[in-house]
Amino acid sequence: MTIRVGTSGWSYDHWEGVLYPPGMPPHDRLARYVQEFGTVELNASFYRWPRDATFASWNRRLPEGFTMSVKASRGLTHAKRLYAPEVWSERIARSWHALRDRREVLLVQLPPDQQRDDARLDWFLGSLPWWVRVAVELRHPSWQHDDVSAILERHGAASCVMSGAGLPCVLRATAPFVYVRLHGPDQQWLYGGSYSDDDLRWWADRVREWDAQGRDVLVYFNNDGDGNAVRNARTLRWILGV
Repeated sequence: MTIRVGTSGWSYDHWEGVLYPPGMPPHDRLARYVQEFGTVELNASFYRWPRDATFASWNRRLPEGFTMSVKASRGLTHAKRLYAPEVWSERIARSWHALRDRREVLLVQLPPDQQRDDARLDWFLGSLPWWVRVAVELRHPSWQHDDVSAILERHGAASCVMSGAGLPCVLRATAPFVYVRLHGPDQQWLYGGSYSDDDLRWWADRVREWDAQGRDVLVYFNNDGDGNAVRNARTLRWILGV
């Protein structure tokens, strides 16, 4: 099975001196990132979905074996709230075709105030091509129900495992892969703080458990401030020996 550890996004000014040499031009950052990590989660797509040509360019530029997960557009998740998803599903499929063997998982992050709607989730997942691997980040606690897990399992979709202030941390695996987003250990603010080595050893144990079950595991750190995501990802990879 495959274990991959990376970060949510790669182009941050405050990563200079942590991952990037001082003064490195932004357009060179991805080339530096792939020298150290084997996967990344694209977050900019949440605000503006890239053109198909951009996905095709990533397919050409990224090295063999490197994979990119992509966060779904807020137009689908926050404006439409998964309602009438067919147009977006078609657009995602075209982009996935262009990204080809560099594609990893489509991340669908629902708003924290969006409460459980089994029929809407089921219809959305059914609208996606079977070959698009998808993880759903269900932030409202009403989604934590066995019936919701059953819907995800039927579609082969992962319930995103989350760590962060005010988020339900549920370790249940619903797909042949596990998708983990670590938003920081700060109990008051999302994306804040740096995980301790003890925290990371605890997460490493969970990763090993999922790996022993025969599941692929993807872990992305989203506590980008002060370069914490880079440092934490490096440490977790070292603990896991990957």
